[in-house]
Amino acid sequence: MKTYDMIVIGGGPGGYVSAIRGAQLGLSVALIEKEHLGGICLNWGCIPTKSLLDSAKTLTAINNLTKDGIIINDLQVDHNVIFQRSRAASEKLVKGISYLINKNEVDFFSGTAVISGVYEVTVKGKNSIILKSKNIVLATGASPKKLDSVPTDGKKIWNYKDALKGLFIPSSLLIVGSGAIGMEFASFYNSIGTKVTVVEAMDRILINEDSEISKFAKKSYEKKGIKIILNSHVVSISEKKNLVEAKISSEQDNVKFDAVLVAIGITGNSDSIGLEEIGVKTELNHIQVDEWCKTNVDGIFAIGDVASAPWLAHKASHEGVMVANLIAGKDPIPVNKISIANCTYSYPEIASIGLTEQQAIDKKIKINIGNFPLIGNGKAVVLDDTDGFIKTIYNAETGELLGAHMIGPNVTELIGSYAIGLGLEITDEDFVHTILPHPTLSEAIHESALDALGKAIHI
Repeated sequence: MKTYDMIVIGGGPGGYVSAIRGAQLGLSVALIEKEHLGGICLNWGCIPTKSLLDSAKTLTAINNLTKDGIIINDLQVDHNVIFQRSRAASEKLVKGISYLINKNEVDFFSGTAVISGVYEVTVKGKNSIILKSKNIVLATGASPKKLDSVPTDGKKIWNYKDALKGLFIPSSLLIVGSGAIGMEFASFYNSIGTKVTVVEAMDRILINEDSEISKFAKKSYEKKGIKIILNSHVVSISEKKNLVEAKISSEQDNVKFDAVLVAIGITGNSDSIGLEEIGVKTELNHIQVDEWCKTNVDGIFAIGDVASAPWLAHKASHEGVMVANLIAGKDPIPVNKISIANCTYSYPEIASIGLTEQQAIDKKIKINIGNFPLIGNGKAVVLDDTDGFIKTIYNAETGELLGAHMIGPNVTELIGSYAIGLGLEITDEDFVHTILPHPTLSEAIHESALDALGKAIHI
């Protein structure tokens, strides 16, 4: 039995970052992972999906080259290589994490961890071992949420992990759920020639986004050939020879597809890790925590997807650092969730941070709104990619930035400016007096601030 200053269960972007930071602060740290370092994000989420979407973006650009006077005859696409490339990107990053774990002298244990007593963790594997610590960080992540009416089988009825395996390229695909995961896969499969249908139970797609973004995105996806059915749900699924037949609540006739992808969200991996025995509180499989990621049990912390929303890798990493600082006796700063950016890497890209217009109204805040269409941005015109806009929300009395909502080319990179802005409590006047280079997409940030003050120039 070995005792550590800190034990981290789960090697995803929350867990491995927390372990490394703890070791950097001089703590003795054990990291336990039952599958692969990097967790879902690096192995089955953030990284491989972005690789697939990058390939799809390249293919779309090639197909549009005739407008630039470039003609490519006999274009061939090897889908196997596209999926292999995504796996290679993941494997490269996982190796890098393994190197960092060793470099920072974190003790790594491969196996399934269970809290087996007060301040005690049993690692079950080839050689089971008991570890002890007064500080245990739960970073066990989450799994795809299941839908009773559409049970996945890993063959023709997929969850997001199945969709990343490249089992086959369906001619037609039904996606259940229109969150970021669903719409990213919709964009990818649409780009490589699959006929995609998305079914959403709510009255709009991307429900967490500003409603103006959601409406614009729906029109943009539909222009690209993606069929979107709102206010509907899948009643039942049945396999018919080589096809899957779906009964959709709003459709009169059953519809046939080559495959179905269920993308209705995630559920925390809080089962079977010993929480009940020590009395850690959970709600809907997610562990309840305070602003410091402390659970109701002293010495037990939870970070990332197994804890509270938003369920994003970058939020998990920052929580991991905060908890490591707290355990080491430093003076950590709690994660400000309103300042966490959310990105959807579809085509077009979508990025947002802070309050939506409706949230600001609900809080009874007097607001000024700036909205700049990318058709007025020189770089977007040069890129021939003007489908989008930047919407910014400011406090009408103080000028403080409250939120930013973007759709269009490379907005997942531009959103970083607003993340810094929210953290520094930047105002509309600060953006107006910032000189941004020309021609760049970033100029739309300046123009949106101008519009909020009624001073827009290029619209």
